[in-house]
Amino acid sequence: MDVVVAEQVEFAYGSLPVLRGVDLVIRPGEVVFLLGPNGVGKTTFVELLLGFLPPDSGTIRVLGVDPGKAGAGFWGRIGLVQQSWSDHARWRVCDHLEWVRAIQATSGRPGSTVDEVLRMVGLGDRAGARLGRLSGGQRRAVDLAAVLLGKPELLILDEPTAGLDPASRARVHDLILERVDDAATVLMTSHDLAEAERLASRVVIMGRGRVFANGTVTELRERFSGAAQVTWREAGARHVHVTSS
Repeated sequence: MDVVVAEQVEFAYGSLPVLRGVDLVIRPGEVVFLLGPNGVGKTTFVELLLGFLPPDSGTIRVLGVDPGKAGAGFWGRIGLVQQSWSDHARWRVCDHLEWVRAIQATSGRPGSTVDEVLRMVGLGDRAGARLGRLSGGQRRAVDLAAVLLGKPELLILDEPTAGLDPASRARVHDLILERVDDAATVLMTSHDLAEAERLASRVVIMGRGRVFANGTVTELRERFSGAAQVTWREAGARHVHVTSS
């Protein structure tokens, strides 16, 4: 069964069209990157996949169900990191994660403890800190820790490394790949081409509310880049070689 199936999805905010007939299929075990500049509909598409918004037309199935009609068990099968959050700033980190863990327990899938996931994301010493006192990067790490509490079948990560320092970003990359090894599927939005090159099994590029490119990094590079010219000197002679590779 495909993990995500979106067919001719359209959505508008009032008279402003955002998505114009988006088609996308994500298969089990893929790491799919959704790339594109701000305003092309990436986050809106993610919100439709989660059932936060209903499509104006078209159909969406996530893990075999309509996300707009999904019950509590659906949320136990999904791990989500959003660009922004609304939470209780006075809650301690450990209390917030215990609350998330209780929700995920409805899926019946075995998970990790709060202490374990905090160590994974490098926040082992911040369990007692208030959410409102964390830096932006630390708050993103808490979101990732919440994802790691369970063993979700689908990770939806909306720019999860935004605001992270290079070491924290590398740690997140490793954790994502570990989850894929544990049979998870990943959909991730990003502006970072190097990040996509390292992690993605497939890249989907959006523009003006549509998908206009869909393939592996190698396929898209060959399709859209011009020829490369390699020059070198050997035995005093200049050599030039032109290649599309």
